[in-house]
Amino acid sequence: MQSAKDSYRLLSYAFIHADYLHLLVNMFVLYNFGSNGTELMYNLYFGTKGTLWYVLLYLGGAITAVIPAYEKNKSNYSYSAVGASGAVSAVVFAYILFSPLQSFYILFIPFPIPAYIFGILFLGISYYLAKQNKGNIGHDAHFFGAIFGLFFTVILNKDILFNFLEILKNIWFQ
Repeated sequence: MQSAKDSYRLLSYAFIHADYLHLLVNMFVLYNFGSNGTELMYNLYFGTKGTLWYVLLYLGGAITAVIPAYEKNKSNYSYSAVGASGAVSAVVFAYILFSPLQSFYILFIPFPIPAYIFGILFLGISYYLAKQNKGNIGHDAHFFGAIFGLFFTVILNKDILFNFLEILKNIWFQ
């Protein structure tokens, strides 16, 4: 059982990665969706506090993403969680709210798909794979980090959700 003095691990795990490829993928995705999109949009919507909210999005995503895995595995002493995937998922899903029609290119899919379609697929696959509980990938961290990114962004400014829905309405009902 973990003690209260180990609570720092609810965040520090996100700064440790299993290997260089794991780190490279997380940082590549963060670079593409963070500094080029989400941080910019946060600054547009929230002005001088945008960078602060962006950092809290990232850190909050990291903490929120690991809590379900911690609860599920707190008696399993061989379990370990590493990586920034939950925090990165929070950033990506905030980006999807801002730019739902942005084209996403995904491995094994030879054509671009809109960001909102990617989001639906990503959440569905992450949820399904988390229930399977196989392998060394924290699918539950991906799922809960993404959900945090959506909720955190909308709580900060509900107009972002209304803009997102208006964009989708214009596509679906033209």
